[in-house]
Amino acid sequence: MKALKLGLIINPIAGIGGPTGLKGSDGVETVGEAFSRGGIKRIYERVEIVLSALGSFSDKIELHTIPGPMGAELCEKLGWIIQVHEMAVPMETTSSHTREAVRLLQDANLDLLIFAGGDGTARDVLEDLKESQSILGIPGGVKMHSGVFANNPMGAAKIIIRMIKGELLNLMKAEVRDIDEDAFRLGIVRSQYFGECWVPEEVQHIQAVKSGSANVDEVIIEDIAAAVIEDMISDCYYLIGSGSTCAAVMNQLEIENTLLGVDVIFNNQSVLVDAHEKQLFEFCSAQLGKAKFKILITVIGGQGHIFGRGNQQLSPRLLRIIGLENIDIIASEEKLGAIHNRLLVDTGDKYLDESLAGYRRVRTGFDSSVLCKVVS
Repeated sequence: MKALKLGLIINPIAGIGGPTGLKGSDGVETVGEAFSRGGIKRIYERVEIVLSALGSFSDKIELHTIPGPMGAELCEKLGWIIQVHEMAVPMETTSSHTREAVRLLQDANLDLLIFAGGDGTARDVLEDLKESQSILGIPGGVKMHSGVFANNPMGAAKIIIRMIKGELLNLMKAEVRDIDEDAFRLGIVRSQYFGECWVPEEVQHIQAVKSGSANVDEVIIEDIAAAVIEDMISDCYYLIGSGSTCAAVMNQLEIENTLLGVDVIFNNQSVLVDAHEKQLFEFCSAQLGKAKFKILITVIGGQGHIFGRGNQQLSPRLLRIIGLENIDIIASEEKLGAIHNRLLVDTGDKYLDESLAGYRRVRTGFDSSVLCKVVS
């Protein structure tokens, strides 16, 4: 059987701005600040999940990639036989390097071009993409509103394996969207449509375009917030996640909040504002055994993620020390209905994702809750 021609592009700095609380990774200054806050490049771990899952099919894949940190280094480390398309790749790449990589790899007449990054990377890929070229994103960015990404790295691998086996996969048009990161850091979500491209039509493993909450009844959100506040216990640190539903809780408490970040409160008083992962981990570690902890999160509209999208500050090591039993989820029934009551996790830690899987209670009103299935 003919080998599957697969192209691979990695954005080496994708996602570094998430755990560090910077709401994105665009710009040299942002990357520098992320490293100063203890940021670590995690994108290679996510690509490795995909390549390792494909390892037993390596003889059925013709893998094309870019030199150095944009693909070749990781492929060679994992023992893949690759075809490298030569171009100059600096240690810190920019959008122009992604676009050049797309142009080079398409000359190989690829069956599928996969890339690892976030919405900014998807936008760069789209810039020089041929209309007929199908793509698939390995989610590794901070913000992933576009519909071109797999739900998680293993989902990407499963789609590719289906193609290798010759199973019929239709293609569908998916939107590429990106937001203004400067506005995002100020708590303003300004999403813009940049175009569409072809992706495998695999509803189970491809994430939907993120949707807003404009149609959600504000009264319901206020009821959820009131219920959360009534149930709050004394001498407990609450880590309040991102999103308008969580912000409603802070607004009712009349506490400054970060709509798109993580805040910490204690006895209805602000303790940390817009904290990054290192701050949260060090603070919570120091308080272990002295106080209780709770994490309050909501669901990404249209997609269903509760971890791994927009709240990477809540890292696997932080979730472990706080305890998975201390996670409270809030969302309206309208939002849950749009995702068929299925919640997703993509923390980057396979074993943690498996531990989070199962049924979880989601508060949907003052006196109402539903059980939703969490899928890893």
